[in-house]
Amino acid sequence: MNTVALLSTPIELPALPYDQGALAPVISANTLSLHYGKHHKSYVDTLNKLIVGTEFADMPLRSIIRATSAQSDHVEIFNNAAQAWNHAFYWKSLKPNGGGEPPAQLKRMMEVSFGGVDQCKKELSKAALSQFGSGWAWLVQEGDKLKILKTRNAENPLAQGPKPLLNIDVWEHAYYLDYQNRRVDYVNAMIDKLANWSFAAENLGEK
Repeated sequence: MNTVALLSTPIELPALPYDQGALAPVISANTLSLHYGKHHKSYVDTLNKLIVGTEFADMPLRSIIRATSAQSDHVEIFNNAAQAWNHAFYWKSLKPNGGGEPPAQLKRMMEVSFGGVDQCKKELSKAALSQFGSGWAWLVQEGDKLKILKTRNAENPLAQGPKPLLNIDVWEHAYYLDYQNRRVDYVNAMIDKLANWSFAAENLGEK
């Protein structure tokens, strides 16, 4: 009997907050099916195999990320844990018929931090487009200000201190089926038509 198979898996693949076709035409159902059902699921499945019998087995996902960040002997665990979390956060950063006007508090902070909503969106787009290779662009809160960050590969702000509010996936599998090498078209369409500013606003003040 395979006893490992009988063990409960502490990290679960969260359900998408919308149907797989709900983000079309910006992100097709085909892309979302592959991205969520193959890539995201693979990170979760691999992580659960890696942490069996380790000190990380009963930790929540955020704790695993913080405990393994920059630890050379736990790179594989970190990569899969961070990617599992990054993707779950990304799905919530998107919504059908998104974009538009941010909620009042978030809008005020954009104005204080960047000079306006459009300037914030431009900085977020710039970070996503200038990330060389695979990675992520982030809208984060640090103190009473907002900032834009970009991270490589699986890295995220959780171990660095700033509070993530919203992210953009710029790994090629996030857009290549729909846009090929036109990252700029994907990024701008995502910000203008899918960005879930309400989710970003809900994260203000969260720990």
